[in-house]
Amino acid sequence: MYTLLKQEERARRGSIETVHGTIQTPAFMNVATCGAIKGAVSAFDLKELRCQVQLCNTYHLHLRPGNKTVKKLGGLHKFTRWDGPILTDSGGFQVFSLAKLRNIKEEGVTFASHIDGHRIFMGPEESIQIQSDLGSTIAMAFDECIENPAVYDYTKKSCDRTYRWLCRCKTKMDELNSMEDTINPRQMLFGINQGATFDDLRIEHMKKIRELDLDGYAVGGLAVGETAEEMYHILDVTEEYMPQDKPRYLMGVGTPVNILQAVARGIDMFDCVMPTRNARHANVFTWSGRRNMMNERYALDELPLDTECDCPVCRNFSRAYIRHLFKSGEMLAMRLCVMHNIYFYNTLMLKIRESLDSGTFRQLFSKYIDVLDSRAE
Repeated sequence: MYTLLKQEERARRGSIETVHGTIQTPAFMNVATCGAIKGAVSAFDLKELRCQVQLCNTYHLHLRPGNKTVKKLGGLHKFTRWDGPILTDSGGFQVFSLAKLRNIKEEGVTFASHIDGHRIFMGPEESIQIQSDLGSTIAMAFDECIENPAVYDYTKKSCDRTYRWLCRCKTKMDELNSMEDTINPRQMLFGINQGATFDDLRIEHMKKIRELDLDGYAVGGLAVGETAEEMYHILDVTEEYMPQDKPRYLMGVGTPVNILQAVARGIDMFDCVMPTRNARHANVFTWSGRRNMMNERYALDELPLDTECDCPVCRNFSRAYIRHLFKSGEMLAMRLCVMHNIYFYNTLMLKIRESLDSGTFRQLFSKYIDVLDSRAE
């Protein structure tokens, strides 16, 4: 259940009560696609890094080790040792982005596994069954994600099909949540708004899906080829049609500046591989901008990654040491930078929440909007 605690213009401060604990929003969900954060970070590390929610992926876990295997092992929480909320992505985005061969029909999608090429069918019922087997806190509806720029007529047909798939997801979840052997009978369902960059399709689709009275609503199909300005415009035109009493999730976004801009437009939840992926390539986020730790300038630099950060990495290691680890091909380099970036993102969300609590979000926005995506001096 979502509770709106405070609001500053369109920016919202809230909380989401779940069977696995309360999520304070705005919140960033840390991406553990296959049940682990890439970069050798465990569930126990995440506690120290201010993580609230772990995000795992239906498609990947269905392929390996298999959702039935995870269910036999007690579900994702027992399997990964993460005891907080877990959101599972439906697998829809991966089906459309990773599968080279796919055939979309009303029933669902037949596609080739990106691992070994074997043919798999996934539709709304299959996706919800997999997510139920995984026992996640929040399940995402199965949808079609269209790459931008998109064709209007196809996008309209896709939106209509995604709505029909959402209705089937809801029916299947109601059925599974009533069964005795379901791992999490209080699993929540979020619907996904689609419509590419077409204002009228976004609004029409949001109006339809909000009538289903779901546990939350996501905006999908953004950050897939359109400009940042187009993404912000879609949020602007769609926001007023989103339910006020339900959490709002912008999928796959993004940079710290994207997050600030989206919070200002009424978004509550985010996820992105950027903090961990960038970290593995020696790029770290700091309160004075981005740093590339392969840079020669850090060879003798004894300062921490960020002098304003109190994460476990910044408390203990120097820029010179971390640069040396990358140059030497040591796995520890990736682990340390991943830990720092996760902490940075979760601390950004904490600062946003505190600013909303105190009515100073606009000042925080102004302070960091031009800094966080710049290169640090």
